[in-house]
Amino acid sequence: MRGHLFFGICLILLLSPSVPAQPESLIQLELVDTLGESDIGINAGKVSPDGLSVMLVGEDGYAHLISAFNAEDRSQDVELNTARSASLHDVSWHPRGETALLTGEMGVALRYTAENHAISTVNGSGSIIGLHMTAVEWRPAGDYAYFGASDGTIWKFSEGSGMEAIEDTRSSGISDIACHRNQNVCVVTTLSDGIAVLSSNHQLTFLSGTAGDTWIGVDCADPTLNECVGFASGLKTQAVRLDMVDPSQSTLRAMMQLSMLEGDFTGVSRGHDGTTLIHMAPFSTIRQQPLVSEAFAQIVAQDAVEWDPVVSGRSIEVVWENAHQEGFIITSFGNIVSFETYSEVVDIGLMTIIVMAAVTISVPGVVIGLIYMNSPYLQRKYLQLRGLDKK
Repeated sequence: MRGHLFFGICLILLLSPSVPAQPESLIQLELVDTLGESDIGINAGKVSPDGLSVMLVGEDGYAHLISAFNAEDRSQDVELNTARSASLHDVSWHPRGETALLTGEMGVALRYTAENHAISTVNGSGSIIGLHMTAVEWRPAGDYAYFGASDGTIWKFSEGSGMEAIEDTRSSGISDIACHRNQNVCVVTTLSDGIAVLSSNHQLTFLSGTAGDTWIGVDCADPTLNECVGFASGLKTQAVRLDMVDPSQSTLRAMMQLSMLEGDFTGVSRGHDGTTLIHMAPFSTIRQQPLVSEAFAQIVAQDAVEWDPVVSGRSIEVVWENAHQEGFIITSFGNIVSFETYSEVVDIGLMTIIVMAAVTISVPGVVIGLIYMNSPYLQRKYLQLRGLDKK
């Protein structure tokens, strides 16, 4: 009986289909260029609505336009003259892509015009003179933009009315503003006062339970969801379920804690196909997929250090993708790093195939032979089959 069982197990093992090892998808980094010979101090950047250009802003009034697809090609750059020495901290393209708003220290609020690459002061910017402006975002209708400051104030801007203060703000600095891609509802994150929702009529509502965490960014990446996701220090993420009828009734999903990761969040960029790319320090990125509420490491810090210890020691300020897991990273220094996936493919030569075929044929025969030699039952059956049974 034991011989029958052993033989059956061996047959199952031999006849079971083998599962080939799958190639591992990896991110390949390459330093393709650097925008300057010294540290530029880039603070932010955004891709234009048509996906062709990237506006970069930084220290000492720096503003620069580069190609989204050929970021390494300096002949396609446009150096912008802001006529300002104050640092610029954020930029937002108008939904039609014809203009962009730039903002920064000392209440700087500028307009870029794509037609002639001119920079001008926005209407009503005198209202925010002296404030340290930290964020700006157009809502999808393109009728209003929101500016945020380090003193917690939020300002609505339109071409007709200029700058107007939003009511019911708090005192903690505004870290980021993001608007739903199809609805005129926006989400604001602060450094210690929590997350707030801005309705289409500019009503600000802070969400209970979000104060106390240091929120560094927010993104409304997937246009099919009535959700935006906030990102807080300590590797925390939390989705805001937007009530489009009454945004003040928006609710929160459970806080998610990303464990087994090194470092912390420093910022966010829009990824490909409705995802968010989270910037990390040390040099690494995470892809957050709001549709399935999952996040996974894209660029690992240890791999980045092995690739280039100097560049990986600098902070990530801008990330964009031209296809899934193919795009560019801009560091604070001005390094331009391309990234893409590649697969490790094992090259199997003819001799290897022959050897593998021989092993595939011979190994089962050897095993079956050993089973036969140690099984009197099989030996008797074989003799009966051949007509050599002496009984």
